[in-house]
Amino acid sequence: MSTAPEPEPRDPQAALVFDDPLSRQSSDDTDRGWGERPSGDSAGDLARFLDEKPPHHL
Repeated sequence: MSTAPEPEPRDPQAALVFDDPLSRQSSDDTDRGWGERPSGDSAGDLARFLDEKPPHHL
């Protein structure tokens, strides 16, 4: 007789998915995926633009 523990049942949610990966939207397809913040404050957007402007764009 073996003293090995019984294998745990597999989680059905952890199964491999073989569908088309291009049919789903990735995080890179959204503004959030590129690190963009939600805008709406135009004064804040202008201040950020002026703060992050490269020095050769004076």
